[in-house]
Amino acid sequence: MNWLNKLERRLGRHYIPNLMKWLCLAMLGVFVLEYLPLQRSAWYLLYFDRDLILQGQVWRLITFIFLPPTGSILFILLSLYFYYFLGTSLENQWGSARFNIYYAIGVLGNILAGFLTGAATNSFLNTSLLLAFALLYPDMEILLFFFLPVKMRWIGGAWGLYLLYQLIVVPWVYKLSIVLSFLPLVLFFGKQAWLQVRMDGRRLMRWINNRK
Repeated sequence: MNWLNKLERRLGRHYIPNLMKWLCLAMLGVFVLEYLPLQRSAWYLLYFDRDLILQGQVWRLITFIFLPPTGSILFILLSLYFYYFLGTSLENQWGSARFNIYYAIGVLGNILAGFLTGAATNSFLNTSLLLAFALLYPDMEILLFFFLPVKMRWIGGAWGLYLLYQLIVVPWVYKLSIVLSFLPLVLFFGKQAWLQVRMDGRRLMRWINNRK
């Protein structure tokens, strides 16, 4: 990927080491702020809103990436830990500069989606980290629900199918957000991702045929 190598050289040392750690800490901080008796919630002040940005609230161009997933405290902690694990693993594999580029492309894609549709989210971008990790380490096993060993190729495949389903059923606003969130995945992996999907599909079909 000559374009990526050139971009990485131009970036030089202008990148954020341990990027996912700081993002997860920011999301945890926003989650904690939601429980404080503030005049307005942190989410209200940080989410992406095209009209408010055009009125001068330009910080919303970036702060939407600090919004945590919704849910219970346990769900938030598990989600952030998983984001941290995925992000730091990718950064260790690629280097800090390249991981920064990956995430920045996803952020820019969501900003573009936000201006076209009026809203943007970081959820699909963070999900793309899981698929990138699955493509890099397809045979690594993790303990699903803390006791069931599952290879990353199957977890990534399941999420891929779910996202394809989402592209069919969700409104076009979210369709565009999904597509642009996964732009860095396509740029980084491209042909490799397609070959991996085909291989996993053939394995799944062989498994189904053997069960008949």
